[in-house]
Amino acid sequence: MTSRPRAKPPSPAAPPTDPRRPLAGIAGDFAIVLAAFAVAAGIAGAAGAANFGTALAFGQIGFALALAYVLVRRH
Repeated sequence: MTSRPRAKPPSPAAPPTDPRRPLAGIAGDFAIVLAAFAVAAGIAGAAGAANFGTALAFGQIGFALALAYVLVRRH
């Protein structure tokens, strides 16, 4: 009877090279949606929105569109 050599256990996955990378991605996504809110509200205000609340409503629309973009892009 011959014995077979034991198979090596799989090596653990290599640790990420930069542990801050996921945080950088989240911060970038947050910057995108925040900028979209500010830009949309600013454009609405400059274009003559009836009041500040109306401008902020357009900011929310910009935020929602940017959030949809970020969520789709993230896979």
